[in-house]
Amino acid sequence: MQTNTVAAFVAVCELGSLQAAADHLHISQPAASKRLANLEQQLGRRLFDRIGRRLELTEAGSAYLPHARELLAVLADGRRTLDNLGATVAGRLRLILSHHVGLHRMPPILRRFVQLYPDVEMDIAFAESEAACRAVANGERELAVITLPRPAHPMLIQQPIWADPMAVYVAPEHPLARMDNPELAALNDYPALLPPRTSTTFALIRAQLERFAVAANPRMTSHYLETLRMLASTGIGWTVLPQAMHDHGLHMLPFSGLEIRRQLGSVRHPRRSLSNAARALAELLAGAAS
Repeated sequence: MQTNTVAAFVAVCELGSLQAAADHLHISQPAASKRLANLEQQLGRRLFDRIGRRLELTEAGSAYLPHARELLAVLADGRRTLDNLGATVAGRLRLILSHHVGLHRMPPILRRFVQLYPDVEMDIAFAESEAACRAVANGERELAVITLPRPAHPMLIQQPIWADPMAVYVAPEHPLARMDNPELAALNDYPALLPPRTSTTFALIRAQLERFAVAANPRMTSHYLETLRMLASTGIGWTVLPQAMHDHGLHMLPFSGLEIRRQLGSVRHPRRSLSNAARALAELLAGAAS
């Protein structure tokens, strides 16, 4: 079986269209279509249903997808193992970052990395932490630097790097900002602006607020904490943000006893060989641990 047919199949699954997969693989759309047809012929199964211009995975395609990803990951592992025989830190580093970590924690580390290892080609993707874990688990990315999930991802190794304490914030003109020593229960009277319910950060916030009988029922949600900060600054509700994001545009509510603390860090697959470049970045991250 030719691996380029498997790569075409995985690319279509991940990118959602034949044209996008062809662009990603730097081939024509007819060539990508031919690779899919060859793979289906080799497997003796239809992997996609063609509905107009759309491709939808069949039951056989869904069953084969994790094995296809594993095959490509093993091949990439082999290439990295050979590359690592030399001491040179070069080649491609496939890194994935959460948006908050990428904006607020990684710039000085990446600046130092580029200074030390100019021959490394940085391939950086951004995603919410849950999607980043899936990318590492599937072998699509070598290393993720994200909000560490709780409980830990069962397939991955986590390395804590930064503690990330959080607090409740409102606009300076919000009624809660004008109260002297407001009670936590007062949050129930105003709209909340929080991360999505499926996120690790939301689970941490909800667990702490429920200790004080505060319901975490957000009026609006966003994976982007910068968006939540902007929305809170308009006065339409309260939000929970890392204290590292505090600025003069928001007022922090100093609730006694409320401790919301995330852990930011790196995630890798224990059975995947890290490239020399990924190992070098991991060492820089370890030196930044707080």
